[in-house]
Amino acid sequence: MKLKEVKLRHLKMTMKAPFATSFGSFQDKEFILLEATDELGNTGWGESVAFEVPWYNEETFKTNWHMLEDFLIPALLNKEMTHPDEVNEIFSSIRKNNMAKSTIEGAVWDLYAKRNQITLAKALGGEKKKIEVGISIGIQKSVEDLLQLIEGYVNEGYKRMKVKIKPGWDIDVMRQVREKFPDILLMADANSAYRLSDIQHLKQLDEFNLMMIEQPLASDDIVDHAKLQAEMKTPICLDESIHSLEDTRKAVELGSCKIINIKIGRVGGLTEAKKIHDYCQEQGIAVWCGGMLESGVGRAHNVALTTLANFIMPGDTAGSSRYWEKDIITPEVVVEDGYITVPENAGIGYAPDLAVIEKYTIMEKTYQ
Repeated sequence: MKLKEVKLRHLKMTMKAPFATSFGSFQDKEFILLEATDELGNTGWGESVAFEVPWYNEETFKTNWHMLEDFLIPALLNKEMTHPDEVNEIFSSIRKNNMAKSTIEGAVWDLYAKRNQITLAKALGGEKKKIEVGISIGIQKSVEDLLQLIEGYVNEGYKRMKVKIKPGWDIDVMRQVREKFPDILLMADANSAYRLSDIQHLKQLDEFNLMMIEQPLASDDIVDHAKLQAEMKTPICLDESIHSLEDTRKAVELGSCKIINIKIGRVGGLTEAKKIHDYCQEQGIAVWCGGMLESGVGRAHNVALTTLANFIMPGDTAGSSRYWEKDIITPEVVVEDGYITVPENAGIGYAPDLAVIEKYTIMEKTYQ
């Protein structure tokens, strides 16, 4: 398999409503869509999940374009490959920039599955026909607004509610949610908004029977999280701290968490995501698939990954209509009673809608 052509598109899509977390709020999503063509004319698709501003991690939309254009695409063009796992090895001399790496690696995986006339899920070793999904809810203007949203999502059948928290929007908010919804699967996501000095404050969350609290402390920390986990009954889930299998191993050995959120872009692609999944399965650590407000292409990759056996908790891969008036794939990702049916077509299983993609495209560039 050889990549003969790679096209980068700069897309801008507007979400139905602003999305707010502890580090900011936004409604317009600008991102890179990558289309790779092999020597047989097959096309594979990947998506950059980096934001315009480096608030989730150090990567941005613009740095991803630079890395792809100047380093990653040249490293893969016309290079003979037999399996997508080789992309990891080819990129091994390039430090970090995981979201940029994942963008093109995902397209290679899509191509590999299509060339072998199998689904991406099967190429990864997944077996599930349906996956459970939850919903991620940003910080709202009022608790009343939050409760109303949750009620709507419960009625739609979503299997788990993830509520964003930050200092001043945490304990009382979660208490009111739990009082109104005593039986739902509920978790809190702090996006690194707290410090170890907040330990007594955070321990108050133990009374709400949460599935987990996600990334309460610093985005690069695994040491203080171990100290916090030793004091809390609520399981800690690590997100931003985990960039690789090695990070995962160290966090597990330190006792920094009981759950890992696997995001394809954050860990550098599907190959590394699968390694982390396999290790966690061996160690008895539950995993789930987090979301980055992806369009349909990135969403399709998440669906395929979640078919692996140890994804035993509902992920963030909500349906297309949760965020977009019109997604860039056909059919769109649909949630029915809290489940997504895994597509059976080869590759990512969804067809990119070129007319819609063109509508959202600001600029594009082709590399041969």
